[in-house]
Amino acid sequence: SARTEARILIDCAKGDGARLDQLIMRRLRHEPIAYITGHKEFWSLDFEVGPGVLIPRPETETLVEEALKEFPDRDATLSVLDLGTGSGAILIAFLSERLQARGLGIEQSQEAMIWARKNTARHRMERRLTLQGDDWLVLDEGVFEVIFSNPPYIQSGTVAALDSDVKDYEPRAALDGGADGLAAYRALAPLIAQRLASGGKAFLEIGQEQEQQVPQILAAAGLETIRVAPDLAGIPRCVIAARA
Repeated sequence: SARTEARILIDCAKGDGARLDQLIMRRLRHEPIAYITGHKEFWSLDFEVGPGVLIPRPETETLVEEALKEFPDRDATLSVLDLGTGSGAILIAFLSERLQARGLGIEQSQEAMIWARKNTARHRMERRLTLQGDDWLVLDEGVFEVIFSNPPYIQSGTVAALDSDVKDYEPRAALDGGADGLAAYRALAPLIAQRLASGGKAFLEIGQEQEQQVPQILAAAGLETIRVAPDLAGIPRCVIAARA
């Protein structure tokens, strides 16, 4: 709400009137609050964010929640992969709950990688989290019990209709999923099938009305959809898959 945003900006200005005016002007130009403050809460953790990285959304917490359900042992020595890690929010949130797990975050965008490194250090995950600045497809070794991905899934033709806060500021590469919004899943499916350990699970975020199409793409690569979990708004949000 406007009232809440005003309070956030006032707190960020720390009593500096001139700075407050600057912050207000940035918000009037529709710059996201998270970019203005440089922070976004996710899974009750504080993450640094800014230009070049997708802002973590509450609905994405569904992936973490479902993964914790599937792997309830807090002391399990899990190997975790996050494809397109962005700010690192999903991977860091999961590792914060599974203290013996180790993670690998793959991120092609060097701008996003800056924020992932900051958040890895911020949450003291350097010894358990490795970041790799590459395309997903260059991952040529290793199997993982847990695989996460929140890929771009918005249809190219509808990106222009998004709110100015999103389309004018957040990286298009993290939003645009191709003509039908499913291009990333077609690239991900065979990679996940190759890298998912026996007994492992993959957790993929999906957009609205993709709950039938994405499982079909995964099935063609030899992956079985266990279920599709809704977010708090009741929208199908997380596909949970395993090797068929």
